Amino acid sequence: MVLLIAAAFLVLLLLGVPVAFVIGVSGFIGLWWSGQYPLTVIVKQTFEGVDSFVLLAIPLFILAGALMETGGIAVRLVRLAQVLVGWIRGGLSMAVVVAEYKAGYSKEQAVAVVSAASAMGILVPPCILMIVIASVANVSVAALFAAGFLPAVVLAVAIMIYIWLEAKRSGIEARERVTRAAMRHALLDAVIPLGLPAIIFGGILGGAVTPTEAAVLAVVYAFIVGLFVYREIKWSDLPGILIQSAVVTAAVCFLLGAAAVVAWVLAVQQIPQLLLNAMLAVPGGNVVFLVLTSVLFILLGAVLEGLPAVVILLPTFMPVVTRLGIDLIHYSTVVVAATGIGLFLPPIGVGFFIACGIAKVPVDRASGAMLPYIWMMCIGLLVVILFPWVTLVVPQLLKLG
Repeated sequence: MVLLIAAAFLVLLLLGVPVAFVIGVSGFIGLWWSGQYPLTVIVKQTFEGVDSFVLLAIPLFILAGALMETGGIAVRLVRLAQVLVGWIRGGLSMAVVVAEYKAGYSKEQAVAVVSAASAMGILVPPCILMIVIASVANVSVAALFAAGFLPAVVLAVAIMIYIWLEAKRSGIEARERVTRAAMRHALLDAVIPLGLPAIIFGGILGGAVTPTEAAVLAVVYAFIVGLFVYREIKWSDLPGILIQSAVVTAAVCFLLGAAAVVAWVLAVQQIPQLLLNAMLAVPGGNVVFLVLTSVLFILLGAVLEGLPAVVILLPTFMPVVTRLGIDLIHYSTVVVAATGIGLFLPPIGVGFFIACGIAKVPVDRASGAMLPYIWMMCIGLLVVILFPWVTLVVPQLLKLG
């Protein structure tokens, strides 16, 4: 049955069928062909795949993000980043602003920098993938959010080192340092927007609210600021924002439900036990397992996107992780980082395709510029794998578990 599901999956994927339908139809074909289980299993597992209080944070964070983008919060945070690091050689890239091209960066380089920053940014909470992993692996969302900060810094440093070297090689000059008045103005302009991440991170990491409750507060805060403070959101904009958020939420939940069916099939076919026996026979222990699964999630993150790959494979790997004594928070963070890299892996990463499409740059031309960033992020990921304290020190300091 598993081989039939895999074959159906590959055929449908090559035919260009949307990923959610590829997963759902593959699971249906496998169950129908085997005849061992009633097809009502599909309905049951699909429902259970999204029936979680933790996952309620997903539509709320999506709505909060839409309100931030429309209401002027996001643009003020970007301006602050530009003021803080724009004077460094390559700093425009570090701030990931649209002015890169005008400042002397090629379109290919601009796409590569934005893609690399987006791949690294998946480690910075709030992150939908982290919420899903916390639900699947039964770990604390707050601990996983806290664990992502230092690995994000490691990957960011790796990216910025290459940005600085490339900017120096290309002869791109640093911008003039901003004046104190300009910095003060940018900080004052960003005081209200900075209140939003303060509420989210402070509330969750401080134990005052759950991630779902923090998402509610984020929606209320972004709504009030966008509608009544900055007045960049009109009442007439709200139906469109709500519809857009609902569509994105529906797509995410459909992916999760379809992937839960395939994950159940793998479980009843004893695939986790087979994998455990295979890994115990491989020399190298924890590090080899973490590296191999990272490579797998990078490749599947490029083909499937992150959510279905996590929902299908993570339950399969959990027995191995437990048997090898790997910390679940550390492993989950490594999976998040690997999946983020995979989303922008040239030339097949879904996120990379989108970035090239927005910039109107051919994928083959941008791939060459992106590859060095992929290598730098992989080096950063290897550092995180070899030194688990990078992920665990912040949750331990905050006594999260």
